[in-house]
Amino acid sequence: MDKNTIIGFILIFWVLFGFAYLNHNRPIQEQLEKNPPMSANSVKKEFSNPISEIQSSDIYGNFAASTKGTETFVTIQNALMEIKLSTKGGRIYSVRLKKYTNYKNEPLYLFEGDESAFNIIFISSNNKVLNSEDFYFEIVSNSELETILRLNAGKNRYIDFVYTLHPDDYMVDWKLVSHNIQTELSHSMHTLNIQWMQKIRQQEKGRKFEERYARLTYKFLTDDIEQLRETKDDVRNVPNKLKWIGYKDQFFSSVFIVHSNFESAKLDSKYLTYGAYIKEYSTSTSIPYNIANIEPIKFNFYFGPNDYSLLKSYDKTKLKEQNLELEKLVPLGWSLFRAINKCLIIPIFNWLTNGENVNLGLAILILTLIIKIALFPLTYKSFISSAKMRVLKPQVENINIKYSGQEKALIRQQKTMELYRQVGVNPMTGCFPILLQMPFLIALFMFFPSAIGLRHQSFLWANDLSTYDTLIQWSTDIPFIPRFLGNHISLFCLLMSLATILNTRYNTMYQQNIGQEQFPGMKLTMYFMPVVMFFFLNSYPAGLNYYYLISTLITIMQTIIFRGLVNELNLLAKLEANKKKSKLVKKKFGFMDRLEEFQRKQQELLKKKRKR
Repeated sequence: MDKNTIIGFILIFWVLFGFAYLNHNRPIQEQLEKNPPMSANSVKKEFSNPISEIQSSDIYGNFAASTKGTETFVTIQNALMEIKLSTKGGRIYSVRLKKYTNYKNEPLYLFEGDESAFNIIFISSNNKVLNSEDFYFEIVSNSELETILRLNAGKNRYIDFVYTLHPDDYMVDWKLVSHNIQTELSHSMHTLNIQWMQKIRQQEKGRKFEERYARLTYKFLTDDIEQLRETKDDVRNVPNKLKWIGYKDQFFSSVFIVHSNFESAKLDSKYLTYGAYIKEYSTSTSIPYNIANIEPIKFNFYFGPNDYSLLKSYDKTKLKEQNLELEKLVPLGWSLFRAINKCLIIPIFNWLTNGENVNLGLAILILTLIIKIALFPLTYKSFISSAKMRVLKPQVENINIKYSGQEKALIRQQKTMELYRQVGVNPMTGCFPILLQMPFLIALFMFFPSAIGLRHQSFLWANDLSTYDTLIQWSTDIPFIPRFLGNHISLFCLLMSLATILNTRYNTMYQQNIGQEQFPGMKLTMYFMPVVMFFFLNSYPAGLNYYYLISTLITIMQTIIFRGLVNELNLLAKLEANKKKSKLVKKKFGFMDRLEEFQRKQQELLKKKRKR
């Protein structure tokens, strides 16, 4: 053997040795590139062709026997839901919520069959990728509330999936228990990769509205909660640790919770325009894993309604140490509006609807009355301010005539402000009560579309207060109309818009003020707004439009009562008395004085410019 041959053998040996070493120790993530995240159409298999016993043993090791079998199903259930488990992959095959139906009055399934997929990726001791979805699990035990599915790896070596329900609870306990599998899995595997996919069924009548409230939501380990965009496709790589990942619909959610943490995640939300599904969510994530640790890995699944009080209760029970904050799945608005809903609206609504055979229409009416009574002082103060401006209108018009013309605009404004100061009227006073009421109006606007208590509750002609009611409906495609109105006209929305126009008409007849003189287009704008509201709110829940209708009618009644109680002649006499007093004692009004001083300086600057 010559020198070159010896050198060649040595080089070949080191190349083979180096390749084996690097292949054994390369990162697990590189191995997993063969297993892309699940798609909605199918979960691709690494080996689709029949393989021999020897090949199967080489690939799956002692798990090879579990690659053959027949898919069977087992059920666990309580009074609230029924969960079907499949021995193929040991996954949850379907979830049915017993107390709910979909908009067609059919049993409500969150998912069933291929509408969902779940896979855990292991690395074998010979560095082969093992997918839990490829194996047939054995049913070890089964009761009404608990099932144990086992993936065998030989004598006294196995991985158990333990599913446990509790009476009257939407939370599912899931444990991954390993027993004597240290020799079967790679010791370089420090994470378990998990893939989860679910199509979101259309459960509500208003598809476009349901799409708007269906969001893939996730919670960081550090308490913050974020969402993927709900109006279009969105993909996000989250490098931070997560506590839970939620597949949310308008009124129902599937939430995957880990007791430790998800290391990171790739989240994908697809917007489905047509068909039986509105969204498709998928997740590729991982959790810390120690092959030497014999303690079970604990998870939870929440399959249930987006009921704020129910979700909040999990932070007060056995899961309180997890600090889940699942109630944030319910969109109640930004911090101020959310606080109003949490502390005021939801407790009152729950109190009104607590009991059997509750009339939701009557409950909304009482809720509206309570809110109107609470806001009564602000409403009355705003009316009095408008009344003062109205009785002063003749004097303001005299000032406008006396100082007419563009060149006297500053003098005209100065004299007007001086009049207000003398009689003790602040024109901004009427705006503050309205501004203070706005947070309550916005909070209610956020509350009604998320209130599952309205779902499938009828009132008058509305079959379901959680979605739009229908006066007229059409199936033909009318250009431009579906984009703004959909394919229907809501009677509650129409009545609400007419009531708003009536309220506007009444106010413009009796509450004409300086603002309308200065801005002639304001009157037209006030009539135009109810029309805009009709197009905007036509597809919103009937419960929300009913609330706005009742609220507007009560506002009209309040205005009529206020006008009957307030004597404008007496009010004018008080203002004239204030004017006489102000001539004797100059009283500072803060804001009015500053405004008057500002106008005086503006007038002086204008005079200087004219001299130039």
